[in-house]
Amino acid sequence: MIYLDYQATTPLAPEAREAMLPWLSGPEAMGFANPHSPHRPGRAAAAAVELARDQVAALLPPGGRVVFTGSATEALNLAILGCKPRRIAVSAIEHAAVLDTARASGAEVDRFDVDGEGLVAPNAAIPAGTDLVAVMQVNNEIGTVQPVAALAEAAHAAGALFLCDAVQGAGKLAPPAGADLIALSAHKLHGPKGVGALWIRDGIELAPLIHGGGQEGGLRSGTLSPALCVGFGAAAKLAATRREEDAAHVADLWLRARDRFAGWTLNGSAEARWHGNLNLHKPGLDVARLMSDLRDLAFSAGSACASGSGRPSHVLRALGLTDTAAKSSIRIGFGRYTLSRELEDACARIVAAAAAQGV
Repeated sequence: MIYLDYQATTPLAPEAREAMLPWLSGPEAMGFANPHSPHRPGRAAAAAVELARDQVAALLPPGGRVVFTGSATEALNLAILGCKPRRIAVSAIEHAAVLDTARASGAEVDRFDVDGEGLVAPNAAIPAGTDLVAVMQVNNEIGTVQPVAALAEAAHAAGALFLCDAVQGAGKLAPPAGADLIALSAHKLHGPKGVGALWIRDGIELAPLIHGGGQEGGLRSGTLSPALCVGFGAAAKLAATRREEDAAHVADLWLRARDRFAGWTLNGSAEARWHGNLNLHKPGLDVARLMSDLRDLAFSAGSACASGSGRPSHVLRALGLTDTAAKSSIRIGFGRYTLSRELEDACARIVAAAAAQGV
């Protein structure tokens, strides 16, 4: 199996796995201890959690705090619902975790359109009375990198907070400048599933979503998993250390892959993009048949969150693609552990399988 679905999830880094193992151990080492307990094993677990918090915070701007959550989706819910907005402005290509939560908040929701390259205009008009602006750093479906610094500045000028979903960019790009709230997920940067984080700029107060024991500064009650937090921290530290190396590897993979798809159309900008995401369409392509013919290749027909829904991607439609073109699109995602020869072989096989369909 060749894995090419890095936007859905990334392989767990061996370093993260090794860091987690002591906190999954049995009664002898007491790695299972509750980090909120006052005894010695509990204090040791708490110290490991705080080190992980610092390691995650190192990926983010100074002047804020990291709150661990169960996922980036939870972090985005906490950010949106926790600030109790009356009016929210979001981009048309946000993840469902933002779009659906904005709708559920009861606030009035405005949308920024994107151009044909999948980009929000940096001077997009923010409606009067907006309390919160939410624009993601890197789109999960098409990889476009948004002008978040300019949008954050515009949000502040309008008296609004700026929330950035940095799930796809954290550990790969510089943190979103000017953001007040930043959500990220461990499993999108080679950490474990089941843990995310919300960075909150100093001075910003949120209402909690989950009530109970008051853990995480009263914002997120519930017992933290030392193993998951430690794995997140180790992955974050590794991402910071390897950032330039990983970026160079991805840039090389991008060029190799692009060369093999002559006659295919790229969805989204080729330049303002994280190049570990290759989203393409070819008129007449039967994507379901393609995936069936290539069962030992793990790639995507769209975002993992919408798979099986039968609906065309709202992201691709926002770019101006017809439903037919959107449904003839595939997403190939690669990164740190992708081998050049594997990617080249996979691309050649995808092209050949498409040609066998007569497209």
